[in-house]
Amino acid sequence: MNKEDLDYLISSVTAIPDFPKKGIIFRDITSLIEDPRAFSLAVDWMAERFSGRGYDKIMAAEARGFIFGAALAARIGAGVVMVRKPGKLPRAVVSREYNLEYGSSILECHRDSVKSGNRVLLVDDLLATGGTAVAMLELARSLGAEVTEACFAICLSDLPGRKALKDLGVESHCLIEFEGE
Repeated sequence: MNKEDLDYLISSVTAIPDFPKKGIIFRDITSLIEDPRAFSLAVDWMAERFSGRGYDKIMAAEARGFIFGAALAARIGAGVVMVRKPGKLPRAVVSREYNLEYGSSILECHRDSVKSGNRVLLVDDLLATGGTAVAMLELARSLGAEVTEACFAICLSDLPGRKALKDLGVESHCLIEFEGE
């Protein structure tokens, strides 16, 4: 991606100071998604990076991860595995609890959404502490999937998410990186 396009993408992300608490700069990716040029550039970057790598499934986290995951899956010919909060999926599920800054949560996917040996790419809008991404990784691997890469529209580079994934053998690819929370 050229510098002009990357600068455009960065400028399309709205920075909201002191949200959700004082001292945090919230990087609101919805403004990127709402901008046709920015969203197209983001999906193009993801598709160029992951086309031809033989992925069977894109595992995407609710809700903004679905947007990027579905667009990417359509471009590279993969299926989409929706990872959701409890009680949202109709068939038998597998679950993983994960830690948040303020407590814990649970993510689920359909038990039959991934077959043993499937090559799965993790996709989400943002990588920060890594809790959601690690939970998705554990879900995929519990179903026998091979996971070696993850893709994020935004990474907060000074938070531990990238290291958490690397420690588990997963390389993270980030379109845009920001420092700070």
